[in-house]
Amino acid sequence: MRASSPSAWLRQARQFMARLPRPSMSRVPDAPIQPMRDVWPGDAPRGARLLRGEIELAGATAVLQPGNWADGAVSPILTAAAHGFAWLRDLREIGSPAALLRARALIGEWIAAPPADPIAHRPDVTGARIAAWLGHYDFVAATADDAFRQRLMARLVADARRLSASLPTEEIDGRALTALKGLTAVASALPDQSAYLNRVLRFLPQELARQVLPDGCHVERSPLAHLAALQDLIDIRALLQSAQAQPPAALGTAIERMATVLRFFRHGDLGLAQFNGAKEEAGPLIDLVLARAGRTGKLPVALSEGAFHRLQAGRTTVIVDCGAPPPPGLDRYAHAGTLSMEMSVGRERVVVNCGGFPTGGDKWRDAARATAAHSTLVIADVNSSELKPDGLGHRPTVHDLQRQEADGAHWLEASHDGWKRAFGAVHRRSLYIASSGDDVRGEDMIEAFAPQPFTLRFHLHPDVSASPQQGGEAVLLRLRSGAGWRLRADGGRMSIEDSIYLGGAEPRRSEQVVITGSPDGPQQVKWAISKVG
Repeated sequence: MRASSPSAWLRQARQFMARLPRPSMSRVPDAPIQPMRDVWPGDAPRGARLLRGEIELAGATAVLQPGNWADGAVSPILTAAAHGFAWLRDLREIGSPAALLRARALIGEWIAAPPADPIAHRPDVTGARIAAWLGHYDFVAATADDAFRQRLMARLVADARRLSASLPTEEIDGRALTALKGLTAVASALPDQSAYLNRVLRFLPQELARQVLPDGCHVERSPLAHLAALQDLIDIRALLQSAQAQPPAALGTAIERMATVLRFFRHGDLGLAQFNGAKEEAGPLIDLVLARAGRTGKLPVALSEGAFHRLQAGRTTVIVDCGAPPPPGLDRYAHAGTLSMEMSVGRERVVVNCGGFPTGGDKWRDAARATAAHSTLVIADVNSSELKPDGLGHRPTVHDLQRQEADGAHWLEASHDGWKRAFGAVHRRSLYIASSGDDVRGEDMIEAFAPQPFTLRFHLHPDVSASPQQGGEAVLLRLRSGAGWRLRADGGRMSIEDSIYLGGAEPRRSEQVVITGSPDGPQQVKWAISKVG
């Protein structure tokens, strides 16, 4: 058996001590001394499902009612969401007496019989639950009887002790920020909690240094994880200010830079690009996050550390993943999508990645993470990164990244060695966008000692219809607005196949343009997407 590290042993000792009764535990406060309110909007349709006994997250559902806490969930992410109670926002959004009573009943049942599932007591889940209970205290407890309020406050105090003892958390990704947010909420809302505040101020700077890259990109390289981390940091800043504590200078800097990167990740429809498990997310929520973040910097054309590039001309935007996946421990959302691209025109998405389905079970999750679910090249149907349940194994390195701009036109070139070990092959991608934005061109090339079978995919948004032209040598892409774009390619056989889009609230059927090559054919495809008329 492998010996525990000294830090893990100390954490276990602190957690054991936190479970021991203390004389002071008899002096549980009657109510929070500082009023708090969760500022993020809820979703009324999801609230209606909660009233029917179901929790929904990212297209997946599970039972959520007294005695059954997402026991049917196929994903730990959905289970964590159930025990994190952020869904109280959805019941608050409804605001009816039935919604209030359901929220109060679920909290009361959870306190009376805390679930045995270890996920329910993970530091990030505990932090989310503490923040949710305190942020919705007026909604669920203001009109409750004294017994309910006392049980609620006692559980908050006990969970805060255990959460404090768990820091620093074993999870080194964005979940550590959620744990810190919960402890910050306790330090702000409850009396005589200076020890908790001191621990927050001790660990927050090191988490900022670890999780926020110098260019402001979150280290997980997922627009969705980036958004969640920024929300947590905005909440932490507000809670520290409420506790009359001086936030670390690095916190304001991180929020400003992350807000700038969040703008970078938006398409013309104001939703997020779909890299590494991201979904579109609601534009109004992103607007609110940016408003609460405050000042942002100038929109960059590239993220130097996050390694995404944005090519924008006219009404056309192309976003490209030009970076290696994040390192182990930070790759829970990582996809095998190196050098994949997305394209939008105005408020309409054209070329997309399939998106993420982390709550949909292992098969769905892995299918969405596969290279074939991205708008890029695949050799022999083998992923460019090795997919593992909790992240990635073997992963590529990006080489020869170059970018040039002249007279409003953009040119980008990069290569990666994800298939070097398996096939001795390197994928090189070049992209060009004209200054008008009406002409996007690319070249995908395989450099290898022996020719390789490959597939080049352009996944289309569900609102785009595709029809073959010119005897199968081109495809007409018709957008919902009626605008037409033509995709032409040379170097492989072109076809239109079914696809699926996971970027919205639920999966949708879509199409993809597929260019197939063979070992005895060219190892290079030149293609162009040009506006018609």
